[in-house]
Amino acid sequence: MARDNIFAGLEIGTSKVCVVVAEARHDGAVKVLGIGTVPSRGIRKGEIVDFETAKRCVHDAIVDAEEKSDVDISEVYLGITGGHIRSFNNRGVVRLEEDREEIEEQDLKDVCKNACDVSLPEQNAILHTIVQRYYVDGRDGVLNPVGLFGKQLEADYHIVYGIGNRIKNAIRCVKELDLETADVVINSFATAQAILDKNQRQLGAIVIDIGGGTTDFVVYVGGAVRQSGVLGVGGDHITNDISIGLKIPTARAERLKIEEGSVNLGTTRPDETILLKDETGFAGREVEREVLNQIIHARLREILEIVRRQIEADQKSLDLVGAGVFITGGCSQIRGLESLAMEVFGMPVRIAHALPIAGVTSAFENPQYATALGLVRYAQFMHLDRPVPKSVLSRIKRFFFA
Repeated sequence: MARDNIFAGLEIGTSKVCVVVAEARHDGAVKVLGIGTVPSRGIRKGEIVDFETAKRCVHDAIVDAEEKSDVDISEVYLGITGGHIRSFNNRGVVRLEEDREEIEEQDLKDVCKNACDVSLPEQNAILHTIVQRYYVDGRDGVLNPVGLFGKQLEADYHIVYGIGNRIKNAIRCVKELDLETADVVINSFATAQAILDKNQRQLGAIVIDIGGGTTDFVVYVGGAVRQSGVLGVGGDHITNDISIGLKIPTARAERLKIEEGSVNLGTTRPDETILLKDETGFAGREVEREVLNQIIHARLREILEIVRRQIEADQKSLDLVGAGVFITGGCSQIRGLESLAMEVFGMPVRIAHALPIAGVTSAFENPQYATALGLVRYAQFMHLDRPVPKSVLSRIKRFFFA
C-alpha cells in the first residue's frame, strides 16, 4: 500500500475473518477495491483461542484481499471485540495558569489525559477516548476550544478499555504476518461509521451488530458516543440452541437457522413441518416449524433485552434516541427480527447495511461486511483529521505495539 489514500480494515470475527481494501477519494467518497474473507477457525466469541490456526486464517484473508484488489497490504486497521471490553464516561478538567487566558492544543491533550486518569485493574488498557463535548468556563456547545479565551476547560469523554493481553493476541497475529497495525478500533464504533450518516448520529441512534459469537452495540446522542458494550453471545448460541432443542447436528442446525429461521410466532399451521433430508452421518427427519421459531425467538429476544437493560443503566439514553435502532451483522437477516426489536425497544427499528459506496457493490449490500467497511471509513477519518490528544494515543500504542 504505497499510496497513502488506500486503507485496509481487518475484522477477526467468530464466523469469518474479513479484510476490506478501499481507496479514500479527495471528495470524501470511498471506493472498495477488494474484499478477502475466509471462515474463522481458532476464534471463539471474537477472541483468539488457537493462535496458529487463527493466524493462518488471517493470512488467507489478507492474501485473498490482495489478489482481488491488486494491492500489497502493509498495514491494517484492526477491529476488536470480546466480552472483556468495557466502557464508561468521565470528565476531565484543566484550569489555565493565572497569566494565560487563551486555550491551546496542549490544554486539550491535558484535559484528555486528566479524564483518563482513573483506577483500572492492572491487566486492563484503554482503547479509545472519544470526546463527547467541551465546556469553557461552564459554557456548553463548544465545538473546538482552541483559540478561545477562558480560565477553565472541561471535556466529557467516552472511554473504552479491555484486557490488554487479549487485545495483544490479535495484534500479534498481524505482526507475525509482517504487517503493521495502524490502529485498534472496537467493532461497534467501526460498524457505526459504515451504517450511520451524520444526521442519524446527531438525532441519536442505537447500532446493534449481532455477529457469530458476540453482540456489539453503540449509542449515539447529539452526534457523540454515549454508550458502548459487547455481549458474549451471538448467532452461534442460536445455532447451539437449535442443535440441542431439535437434537440435530450443529452444522445442520446452522443451515436450518439461515435457510428457514424466523422469530415470528403463531404464524404457522399447527401441522407445518420442515423436512431435513438425509446426509452423511445424519438420518433425515421432520421438525416443527413453530418449535424452530420459538427457539430462535427466545434467544434473540434475550439478546435484545440485555442490550436494552444495559442502555437503560443511563436513564436518559433511550429518551434521547431520535433516529431509532439500526441492526446489522449476520443474524440481522433472520426473518421477523425488525418487528421483535421494535417490540423490545419501543421505537423505530431498521435492518441496516453499510451506506452505498463505490466499487464492489456486494460490500455494502451484505451486512456481514459492515464492520470491516467501517474500519476503512474510520481510517479515512483518522487520516484526514487525527484527533488532538496524540499523547494519549502514543501511550496506548506503547502499551499494545511494544
